[in-house]
Amino acid sequence: MKKLFFKGLYTLLFISLAGCQSVSKKIDDTTAKEEKELSKWLNKSEDDLKSFYGQPDKVEFLKTRNRSYVYITEKYKIKCKRKFEINPSNIVVGFSSKNCF
Repeated sequence: MKKLFFKGLYTLLFISLAGCQSVSKKIDDTTAKEEKELSKWLNKSEDDLKSFYGQPDKVEFLKTRNRSYVYITEKYKIKCKRKFEINPSNIVVGFSSKNCF
C-alpha cells in the first residue's frame, strides 16, 4: 500500500515540475519576442514612436539630458510598462519593458 502511495506522490511531483518548466519556457519565449519587437524602435525618431504608440503616459527627464517616454497598458489586471529612452536629437536610444506579454 505504501509503494502505491509513494508512486502516486512521485507521479504528481513530476507532473507539477514539468508544468513549471513549461510555464517558464513560455515566459522566456514571450520576453524574447517583446525584446525583438521593441528593438526595432532603436535609432528611430521620436515622431515615429509617438505615431505608433500615441502620446506617452509619463515623461521622465534623466540626468543625462535624455528623457524616457513611459507607456502603461493593462491586460488581465496586470500593468505592462514600456519605457523608451530618447536622446536630445529625438532618437530612440534604449528601451525596457516590464510585465508585458
